[in-house]
Amino acid sequence: MYLYITEKMLQRTAGIVLHTIKYNDSSNIVDIYTKSFGRTSFIVSVPKSRRSTIKTSFFQSLSIVEIDADVHNNRSLGRIKNIHFLYPFSSIPFDRKKTTIAFFLAEFMLHALKEESENSPMFDYITNSITWLDSCGEDYSNFHLVFLMHLSWFLGFYPNLQDYHQGDYFDMLNSCYVNTKPLVHTFFLEPAEAVQINDMMRMNYNSMHLFNMSRAQRNRCIEVIIEYYRIHLPDFPELKSIDILRELYD
Repeated sequence: MYLYITEKMLQRTAGIVLHTIKYNDSSNIVDIYTKSFGRTSFIVSVPKSRRSTIKTSFFQSLSIVEIDADVHNNRSLGRIKNIHFLYPFSSIPFDRKKTTIAFFLAEFMLHALKEESENSPMFDYITNSITWLDSCGEDYSNFHLVFLMHLSWFLGFYPNLQDYHQGDYFDMLNSCYVNTKPLVHTFFLEPAEAVQINDMMRMNYNSMHLFNMSRAQRNRCIEVIIEYYRIHLPDFPELKSIDILRELYD
């Protein structure tokens, strides 16, 4: 849905807040994954009074918002004119574990979601996942693992789980199981860890609590997922939030 105003050419879209950084004393730059335009950067005026309609609370990690903004096609920064919550959080900002998971996933998607085009199925998957996390009461320790493995489907490198047999290797470069060790590259998992990929892909948000993991196993899984994304997404950087995420389970 678009809102057109002849003089300002404002366009309306839903979005998910990924990152905010100070630009100068009067404004911030906010990266938002929008439903209509993909990942887009905006400049936002810093509120100078309590009466301001644009408040910093709108720009918390993974906030689901609707914005009216001028969106430019020449890669210059658009400017947000109006904003409101589409889904006000009830727990994520107030629960340390959920806040940490949200911060990690927001940073992860900041680098993983590069496209500047509409992808409604992926946007809906992300928003539905965020609202599930916010509404769940317990047993969400594996949420980030499930979320990231299934996000790979929308990005085009979802693991092929067909023909898996116990003892197979997982070829991370070609996203499939093989019965012999790859000889032309080193991007693979030994059988003992390859089975973990098969287990993770069987999880969903409603069943993930049935898969018990130790702290070491969970942290190793996230390391493997990050490595897997890094293989398929060039220039995927080191994540600052990974150490904070690990502390949740230490």
